[in-house]
This record gives sequence, structure tokens and C-alpha cells, in this order.
Amino acid sequence: MAPTPVLAVGALEAGGGGGLAADVLTLAALGLAAAPVATAVAVEDASSLAVVGEIPLPAVREQLRGAREIHPPRSVKIGLVTTVPVVRLLAEEVWSLGVPSVLDPEMTDAGAPRLLRRATLDALVRELLPAAAVVTPNLAEASVLAGFPIRDEADAKRAARAIQQMGPQAVLVKGGLGTGSEVVDGLLDGRTWTTFRHPRIGTRHHHGVGTTLASALAAHLALGETLPDAVERAIDYVTRALAASPGLDVGRGPLGHREAGPGLG
Repeated sequence: MAPTPVLAVGALEAGGGGGLAADVLTLAALGLAAAPVATAVAVEDASSLAVVGEIPLPAVREQLRGAREIHPPRSVKIGLVTTVPVVRLLAEEVWSLGVPSVLDPEMTDAGAPRLLRRATLDALVRELLPAAAVVTPNLAEASVLAGFPIRDEADAKRAARAIQQMGPQAVLVKGGLGTGSEVVDGLLDGRTWTTFRHPRIGTRHHHGVGTTLASALAAHLALGETLPDAVERAIDYVTRALAASPGLDVGRGPLGHREAGPGLG
């Protein structure tokens, strides 16, 4: 039986710690097939991530057409999107596919919203957020979207409510960039707020963790799991990946092997 396909949209990142490389590795480790579509080219150094090129709209459209024809997806994961026309194209694509979509709204570098122009961010809020089954901002991205800083779990919940009012079905605020010995991720699904807590694992690199989590979430949604179960399994996957290689970017080698079966056990 062929692996379940997931449409993975995002940037080609030199270094491989995040972006499409992390998507492909994560999905493969979970036993799914990635149908990658590139929107931009980015370069990461020791302290920052910079977009150095943007894929033209016709090229993105042709990639989507080919991906749909060869691997009809069971879910969609969208990462970095840097231009308004591509945002609009992806919103149309998500609506037309009718499968669960995970939007990881990559916009910040070192905590500042440097990766997206204001017009692109506005289009993402107006057109792509309403098409998403779940949006997965980190604390900095959730602060940008909600319009206020997040200092604690109460702020995260309030931010999730503000973001959900922009149209997505659910919001997962990723707490990995917070402080303290415990990481708290919060899921707002309709009116239900669920927290997922696990010990913080020390690592020199955080780049790629959020991408990997969003990809793992898209994988479990493609397998037909409920959103809370898919979130729990995705977080468990990332936690174990970090524990297995704390000195590396998790996106460079999520667990180094394929999981046995569709679940995480």
C-alpha cells in the first residue's frame, strides 16, 4: 500500500533545519509521503533566517498542479509564504481540496516579524487563516497576530481566542519559545481550551522544532485522527526527537527512523 500523501508547502532552507526539508523528513519518519511545493528560498546562519528569493506565482501553481495529480493529498501543511498572490492561490487550493489543513504562520526571526511584508501578513490573515483547520503559531507569532505580548498561559489563551475570531477552526499556540522548566502548548478547538505539558529539553538549537510539530500534526490529521489526539501525538513525537538529539536542529533528523505503524505507540 502506498504511503498516505501530505501536501507540504513552504521554503527551501539552506542548512535543512526547517522548511520543506524538515517537512519531508518528519512525514517520512511517520510513514507518510510528502508532496513538497516550494514558495521561497531562505538561508539560515547561526543567529537568523533570511528570505533570499521568492518562487514566482506560475511556478508555485504548476508545482501544486503536479502534486495534486501525482499524490492527491489527505492533508495540507503550509509554512512560509512570502507574497500576496501565492497566499491567495494557497487559500483557493485549500478550500478546493477539502482536506484538513495546518497553517504554520512563519513570520518571525529572533522574535521579530522580519520574514513577511505587511501586505503579505494582511493577506494571510484575511484569506489563508479562514481556510485553515488549525493554525500553529509560536508565542512570538501569536503575539503578532493577536496584537499583544504573551507573558503567560492566560495571555496565550486570550491570543488563541483572538486568532480564532479571524476564521480558523482551531488554534494551537506553541509554547516552546517560553521560559521555565515546563513547555505548555495550548489548543483552542471551538470553545475548548486544552493544555499539553511536558518537561523542557535543553537544546542549543530551536530552529525547525515548530515546523516539525506542524508537519507531524498534518500527518496525524491525514491518518484520520481527531485534532486533540493528533496534537498530543505530534507533541510527543517532537519531544522524543529532541530527547534523542538535543544538540541538533530537530528538523535535520527527527528520529532517524520510520515509526512502526501509523501511530506513535
